[in-house]
Amino acid sequence: MKVLRAADYKTMPWKNGMGSTTEIAISPAEAKLDDFDWRVSMAQVASDGPFSLFAGIDRTLLVLEGNGIDLRVAGSPPVRIDPEMIHSFPGDQPTSATLVDGMIVDLNVMTRRNTVLHDVKRIKLARHLDFIVSTQTIFLVEQGEIEVVDLATMVQLGARDAIIVDETTPNLTFNTSGSAQVIAIQLR
Repeated sequence: MKVLRAADYKTMPWKNGMGSTTEIAISPAEAKLDDFDWRVSMAQVASDGPFSLFAGIDRTLLVLEGNGIDLRVAGSPPVRIDPEMIHSFPGDQPTSATLVDGMIVDLNVMTRRNTVLHDVKRIKLARHLDFIVSTQTIFLVEQGEIEVVDLATMVQLGARDAIIVDETTPNLTFNTSGSAQVIAIQLR
């Protein structure tokens, strides 16, 4: 289990220079924006505008804070991504966004097509959940605080902290004293 603390995430300019992104994790570890296999990041979006193009990349976007955005990919009708929706789209198609009602913070998962596949889910926790790890998975705490336990380790995670585990990790147990929400990003 690799623990990623929100306080340690790296912030850098967007590829198109029109904003900034906070990188949560990237693989390989020293990869740049043009040669990663997968990347998970957050961005503050304060104005309408184009998305950066990423050749050969599949993307999934969800809203962590704010009311949402209308996303238009390759001239298709806009898709409203609100705080309950998870939306996937090709990262190499011209894409633009219009804010629904003010700034948002989004979570962006990107994987290199034909190399890595990803699946993104929101999991609501009410006290306790057991999770069987079958592939490399990143768990990001979206809301609340959780305790994660495997056979040898117990770790406390707060909002926006994350862990990375893989199939060599024993089953995990998530505990919370109230309610929490976790985003599970499975990479294959």
